[in-house]
Amino acid sequence: MSVINYASREINCKIVYYGPGLGGKTTNLEHVYARVAPETRGKLISLATENERTLFFDFLPVDLGTIRGFKTRFHLYTVPGQVYYNASRKLILKGVDGIVFVADSQVDRAEANIEAMQNLYDNMSEYGYDITRMPFVIQYNKRDLPNAASIDELDQILNPGFEVAETGRQKPLEDPNRPGTMLVQQLESGEWVERAPTVEAVAVAGDGVFDTLKIVSKLVLKSLAASS
Repeated sequence: MSVINYASREINCKIVYYGPGLGGKTTNLEHVYARVAPETRGKLISLATENERTLFFDFLPVDLGTIRGFKTRFHLYTVPGQVYYNASRKLILKGVDGIVFVADSQVDRAEANIEAMQNLYDNMSEYGYDITRMPFVIQYNKRDLPNAASIDELDQILNPGFEVAETGRQKPLEDPNRPGTMLVQQLESGEWVERAPTVEAVAVAGDGVFDTLKIVSKLVLKSLAASS
């Protein structure tokens, strides 16, 4: 989880971009890196596999505030999209503070999306992490393609909702990014469920990239403030 550097008075937070191969994880990080002020970012490190790259860099945002006088430095990682690199996926997830799942909106990528999401659940469980309590955002990427599935269809397979067992959290909550869509709601069966915030994106054009990062960063800061 987050690491405190008392010398520099910084809290270091780890955000991991997860998802199927070629879904847009690398594109997200490259876009952020290219537009973050050079003096606030670290080096972009690329670890090449046979089919794709795993990227990492850190940056110090200037507009997200402080926690008890400490600035927040975010370390952004991507995981390899291919399942046979699962050992690397698990290693990168260790100590994660927030997760962005980058889904490929194309209809024919539904199975790959589901497989990657299930793999995320499995790997989080192995570490003992509760994804229902983790800052978690789903980005629906490639919304510009003609064979993109509808948002409702993507929600059904990737974001059906987690059960909300705690009575204190059983309160209707609208998604501020999708008016008319509920993040927390009570079903007709009486069960309360909570869904992850979602963002529509076209990462190659930069659309939705910073919106996604802003949402997950704020959720991480909120989580840190609650636990401090």
